[in-house]
Amino acid sequence: MKEYVSGLNREFESRVRLGIMSILMVNDRAEFKTLKELLALTDGNLASHLTALEKAHYIKVKKQFVDRKPNTTYSATAQGRRAFTEHLNLLEKFLKSNKQ
Repeated sequence: MKEYVSGLNREFESRVRLGIMSILMVNDRAEFKTLKELLALTDGNLASHLTALEKAHYIKVKKQFVDRKPNTTYSATAQGRRAFTEHLNLLEKFLKSNKQ
C-alpha cells in the first residue's frame, strides 16, 4: 500500500490540477474561460495551476486572437497524458488494496 502512495505524482495532488487534467484528457483542448467556469476558479488561481502543469510539460498552451480578442487554449501533451494515466492507475491500485 505504501508503494502506491509514494508513487503518486505530486503535480496532481491538487484537486484543481486533477480537474484540469481530467478535462483535458477527454477533450482535445479547452479554453481558459471554459476551464475557469467548469472548475469555478478565479483567473489567478487557475493561471497558477496551469503554469505549474505547463512547467512540468504536462500541458501546452496556444495563444491566438479570435475576432480581435485574445484566446488561450490548453491541451494535454503526450507526456502529460502518460503521467496522468499512471497517476490514476496507482490511485486505482491503492483503492483496490484497501478493499482487501
